[in-house]
Amino acid sequence: MAQLRKIIHVDMDAFYASVEQRDDPQLRGKPVVVAWKGARSVVCAASYEARTFGVRSAMPALRAERLCPDAIFVPPDFARYKAVSRQIREIFLQHTPLVEPLSLDEAYLDVTDSPTCDGIATEIARTIRAQIREVTGLTASAGIAPNKFLAKVASDWRKPDGQFVVPPSKVEQFLTPLPVGRIPGVGKVMAGKLSALSIATVGDLRALPLEQLEALFGSFGGSLYRRARGIDERPVEPDQPVQSISSEDTFAEDLPLGAFDEMITQLAERTWRAAGRTERVGHTVVLKLKTAQFRILTRSFTPDAAPSSVEELRDIALALCQRVQLPAETLYRLVGVGLSGFRDREDVMVQGDLFRDVQRDDWLPGV
Repeated sequence: MAQLRKIIHVDMDAFYASVEQRDDPQLRGKPVVVAWKGARSVVCAASYEARTFGVRSAMPALRAERLCPDAIFVPPDFARYKAVSRQIREIFLQHTPLVEPLSLDEAYLDVTDSPTCDGIATEIARTIRAQIREVTGLTASAGIAPNKFLAKVASDWRKPDGQFVVPPSKVEQFLTPLPVGRIPGVGKVMAGKLSALSIATVGDLRALPLEQLEALFGSFGGSLYRRARGIDERPVEPDQPVQSISSEDTFAEDLPLGAFDEMITQLAERTWRAAGRTERVGHTVVLKLKTAQFRILTRSFTPDAAPSSVEELRDIALALCQRVQLPAETLYRLVGVGLSGFRDREDVMVQGDLFRDVQRDDWLPGV
């Protein structure tokens, strides 16, 4: 019999904004938006005070300003955030070597064999959160469960500054009433398609057989089937070198090719900033499209030298649209922009410097 795993997902609370409020007492208790002001800027983070007005990360800064006219805009300082993230990572490693960072502010930990706190995962999570508060002055939330999917859902359950455990015996009880939108990958459009099938909750979804879900949604149908049953066998993979980075979004309504250039621009910005967090350089630009019939298309291009700016990444992605040879009336439900073919910086020659201009590039929105 396979050993039951103990997985913790730790997620910092409004990380960038919380760092700013910690370091500037005048910002505490006020609506803080981490972003540059301007037509092309996107919100990197929002304090909980700003969130009460509907401000969210990845939202255009102009919209955030309309929603919350009194918001205090603070330009991001990623060097500072990375320094705090390193402190948090050191805390994780005191409890297990199996740490899989997802970004600067969240990570999975496999504590199945951890000797700390007598191996009790809930106590390990509580101790980690206390250590983070003591060392950094910041709060974190945690989810504890037998796999990554459940732990990630659970970490959002008692935010901010809380934790929630889903024991193996309670998985079905926990999942059954959840809205299907809590499953990763189920956005508004997919939730609408499921609603048309009278599926509103994970319990409703569990009633559909695998064959029907795969017939309706292809390989994603198989993922839905497994998630509805709390199945996720993915291991926690520490220190994996970056191979690819991408951002994608699903449209509120299906669109023809050429009608989502602005979305491609925004996704290129997200991907560029995410790439800026790594010490590696991506050479190949990838465009991903999904048709209204759930057919997935990818187009890629590898220039002689790695893209040196977000504008170059965007322009290549837009040009890749011209390589799509489907009928003009084809409608699309999703678009993505990515970078792949990552190599260590010292192994490549780059046009310019990927990290050359913090005020221009490093603020761009993350995924």
